[in-house]
Amino acid sequence: MNSDKRADFSAVTAKVDTTADITPKADFSAVQAHVDTTAEQVQQVYVVKSGDSLSKIAKLHYGDGNAWTRIFEANRDVLDDPDKIYPGQTLKLPARA
Repeated sequence: MNSDKRADFSAVTAKVDTTADITPKADFSAVQAHVDTTAEQVQQVYVVKSGDSLSKIAKLHYGDGNAWTRIFEANRDVLDDPDKIYPGQTLKLPARA
């Protein structure tokens, strides 16, 4: 551009009537509050104490004594009978669902 000639900005206005047609509003209707995790669930262990039962351990760990079957199934390799657990025995506790 030559320094003798200047751009003509006389027709430029600073007013914008609307941006509605230019920028649509974001649609968040499909956003969900729940996110599934890909993290591996951590399994805990429990050392049996005198007076324990699988239902008592389930109540302590899961808040539901009826969840004793989860503990029994996770420990089939060391338990033959859910009524026969012994102090000092180490049991796997499946992660809370």
